[in-house]
Amino acid sequence: MSLLSAILTLIVVGLLLALINRFLPMDGKIKSILNILVVVAVVLWLLYGFGVLGHSGEVRMPTIR
Repeated sequence: MSLLSAILTLIVVGLLLALINRFLPMDGKIKSILNILVVVAVVLWLLYGFGVLGHSGEVRMPTIR
């Protein structure tokens, strides 16, 4: 995954979440749960994308050269 695609995806997800929070009428508790779920999903996606977290659940530390 390139850094540019990760940044663009984060921007799009952030804008969509902001639009949902602003324009869709929901209870505050539901909005909080939605925000937490989106943040967790994005963090997991980033960890998978950069190879820190494997698809079988093992955690791999990247090698520093």
